[in-house]
Amino acid sequence: MKSIGIIAEYNPFHNGHLYHLKSIKEKYPDYVIILVMSGNFTERGDFTIIDKWKRSLIALKLGIDLVVELPYPFATQSADYFSFGAITILEKLNVEKVIFGSESNKIEDLELIAKTQINNDEFDKLVKIYSKMGNNYPTAIHNAIYDLTGKEIDTPNDLLGVSYLKAIYKNNYKIKAETIKRINNYHELELNSTFSSATSIREALKRDEDVSEHIPSEVTPYLKDLHFIDDYFSILKYKIITCNDLSIYQTVDEGIDKVIKKEIENANSYEELINLVKSKRYTYNKIKRMLLHILCNFTKEMAISFKNINYIRILGFNDKGRNYLSKIKRDLDIPLISKINKEKDSMLNFEIETTKIYDILNNSNLVKNEFGKIIYYEGD
Repeated sequence: MKSIGIIAEYNPFHNGHLYHLKSIKEKYPDYVIILVMSGNFTERGDFTIIDKWKRSLIALKLGIDLVVELPYPFATQSADYFSFGAITILEKLNVEKVIFGSESNKIEDLELIAKTQINNDEFDKLVKIYSKMGNNYPTAIHNAIYDLTGKEIDTPNDLLGVSYLKAIYKNNYKIKAETIKRINNYHELELNSTFSSATSIREALKRDEDVSEHIPSEVTPYLKDLHFIDDYFSILKYKIITCNDLSIYQTVDEGIDKVIKKEIENANSYEELINLVKSKRYTYNKIKRMLLHILCNFTKEMAISFKNINYIRILGFNDKGRNYLSKIKRDLDIPLISKINKEKDSMLNFEIETTKIYDILNNSNLVKNEFGKIIYYEGD
């Protein structure tokens, strides 16, 4: 059986995601579609508004065959860490292709840009030069790439796609990459079409606006008891005030920890705190990831020990996905986990702890689902 890989957060699943999925199924109708999905937290340092079990069921209802989890240590870090974790899982699952949305839809340009960054002394030298000139790291990389290739990318899906490609090339993975043209603006904050972004849909939901035209009907029943990061600000504030050394947490550099300690006294919301702390060096998303790592107790020591994918966690499947697993599981070189038991991996144990934090306000007993739950979707 042949398979296609998708990497997504589905936060929430919207019409653009459905277009992407249908496009893949039209081109590869006989392939198994495997989704590597972030758990309850995202790459931008946010809470998913719908928990991972509900999002897995939505994905299965809309055409995914197998859902596996991208662990927190990869799901909540910058693009290269995120991509390494997700691509490695797909490679372990013997996936033939990964297909991702792209603003440019120019795979050759993305491949060139990815290859330019790997084992390239000239590229590394230029990044250092631009960084010393006062540019933040993403800008330094952008300028170095343009100098060496004449190509420019500054859109989120293209940038993430380059990270996918780097993960493939650096690790000599067999998996191939393809793109599908993205048809909405990732950064837009207002609903403006049937293909509105996840960002604009989340913002609309915060304002209690109707988003039914922008999401598949299958998603609507799950838009209750949503998780918004702003609701956790008082918990974060307590954590920051009572912690003696914030620099122990992943991505919190020495120096910025003191700024966070100072500004937490002046902030009344997540947004205010981020805007008070961010600078030319520390971007909005970088600060947001720092705060999430503080909130969830993700330390630098943990990040060092959680460098590799050492298990594959199944969240759900249909018959097609289950049959695929049956055929490949003997060839897997890491455990395939469908049920957590007392012999749990330390990274998996940490995943359970983050679920407790995720559920601390809604109190839906989601931790119970971590033990033994797997979604089997038979179809409607």
